[in-house]
Amino acid sequence: MNLREVFISQYLAALEMLKETITRCPESIWNSPDDRMKFWNIAYHALFYTHLYLEDSEESFKPWHKHIHEYQFLGQVPWEPHRPPKIGSPYDRETVLEYLAFCQQVVGERITKVNLEAESGFSWLPFTRLELLIYTLRHLQQHTGELMERLGTRTGVELPWVGRM
Repeated sequence: MNLREVFISQYLAALEMLKETITRCPESIWNSPDDRMKFWNIAYHALFYTHLYLEDSEESFKPWHKHIHEYQFLGQVPWEPHRPPKIGSPYDRETVLEYLAFCQQVVGERITKVNLEAESGFSWLPFTRLELLIYTLRHLQQHTGELMERLGTRTGVELPWVGRM
């Protein structure tokens, strides 16, 4: 068994499930004023941190070329003075899907090269790269599940489970 191939398969499967939620989300839910955390923002947040944590460190991370400062945050900005992020116009579906496709490409490129025994590379995550891969996959799937539940509850949409890619 090749552990890197297993991780690539599971990351791609999780991203495929997120892709389905984005694709099937009606416009009325995408940026609903009724939601404190917008659908598009949760999807973007999940992708941003997937991308970030596949890099070697915060210092080596290069944000996606269409990244808008602070759009990755849900809730408060994590440093003082802990204010809400400055968010203007939402990302549209096509832009978030473009970022998802970029992340799918990054998964294969980065996971094949990662030293699983090295430190995470992020001072706030004191564990190995192997654990960081699991941590990030859990984060991605948590938000995907959240969006799947939102769609299911509000629209009756049932989304398929993707076991592997």
